[in-house]
Amino acid sequence: MKTIKAITRSGKLPEYETAGSSGMDLRAFLECPVTIAPGERKLIPTGLFLEIPEGLEVQIRARSGLAIRNGISLINGVGTVDSDYRGEVMVPLVNLGQETFTVNDGDRIAQMVVCSYVRVDMVAVDEIRDTDRGVGGFGSTGER
Repeated sequence: MKTIKAITRSGKLPEYETAGSSGMDLRAFLECPVTIAPGERKLIPTGLFLEIPEGLEVQIRARSGLAIRNGISLINGVGTVDSDYRGEVMVPLVNLGQETFTVNDGDRIAQMVVCSYVRVDMVAVDEIRDTDRGVGGFGSTGER
């Protein structure tokens, strides 16, 4: 098992909520509540600083409960924290709902999933191998 070193200003490290969880909940670290109006975006601090081993990344993902109940999502869909980043982990929230939403200190606002990755060398070529799918894009593999 690999280890990620963390500094946390809140005194509480992210943790898995259940034995089967793939993501650890991230909590807001706020001096005062932050209100997000419908259509508005806010960058929410977590008070968390990470030292991620090379070969791993931390993906920041929306919490499904906040998304379905309140329309709260991440501006960029999934955020990436690279192994060489040492700043505070910030969560870019957007209110896609119809009601104002307030984030309070300690609220669970996102989840972080640790993933391994492979670096590759890109090579320019004149053509690439064809497949059965070919250039078919969105929806080209049929509906279920």
